[in-house]
Amino acid sequence: MYEAHYGLKERPFRKTPDPRYLFLNEVYEEALEQLLYAVEEMDLALLTGEVGSGKTLLTRALADRLGDKYEIAMILNPRLSPRQFLHTLAGELGVASPRFHANDLLGQIHDRLLELDEAGRAALAIVDEAHLIPGKATFEEIRLLTNFQLDDRNLIAVVLVGQPELRERLRHRAYRALTQRIGAQFHLTPLTAEDTIAYLRHRLSVAGASRFLFDEPAALLLHEVSGGLPRVLNQLATESLLEGMVRGLTEVDVGVVEAVTRGRDFLDKPLVRKAG
Repeated sequence: MYEAHYGLKERPFRKTPDPRYLFLNEVYEEALEQLLYAVEEMDLALLTGEVGSGKTLLTRALADRLGDKYEIAMILNPRLSPRQFLHTLAGELGVASPRFHANDLLGQIHDRLLELDEAGRAALAIVDEAHLIPGKATFEEIRLLTNFQLDDRNLIAVVLVGQPELRERLRHRAYRALTQRIGAQFHLTPLTAEDTIAYLRHRLSVAGASRFLFDEPAALLLHEVSGGLPRVLNQLATESLLEGMVRGLTEVDVGVVEAVTRGRDFLDKPLVRKAG
């Protein structure tokens, strides 16, 4: 649509979680390194962040880094009963015909993990939107997965990904047995103003831009209105590029950003914190 106008090969601010577009500032690089370490140690890890903070993209980058050494189960909709969770996990791990009963499913998952281990591979379960897990019983099944182990190593690593309320929920005493097994945890914070400019430059460069397409006041206003959240920033940057094209501009100025954001309340200011 606007690619030819700005000399781009592709759209730089698409909503799909393409690992090529992952911007590794200090926060994201540390988060990725902690996740990689936890997975290599076959631990349970926790990643939280505000809506639109880049959690899903980070887990896609994690899977990309791990490559074929791991059988990766991606559970994208965890609003599941314990049995439904185990059934979904079994299928994602490559169990050909997952059974109905929970005990049978656990047996199939264990056999599959042993099969992978014998083949020199490991298993990873990534549970996205984990704050939507409906009850403690499903979390208990996740905890029990960490019991699948040999004498010297676990057979499956688990990464729980969710919004900040997941962290608050897990602080309850009822989840103590699960939280005691968390080997790494990280909370993604929003981009700073400096990071926002670098983020825009990075995505434009990946998309084939030979120059920066926003003047500094425009980029700073994008940061202010987006709250430093990548998903909102992507939306605003796309709309700004479209408006700039309509106006016949080759560089988006602050007037363009003001026009696309005027009168729109995108979000409350995001929570800014990183938990260790």
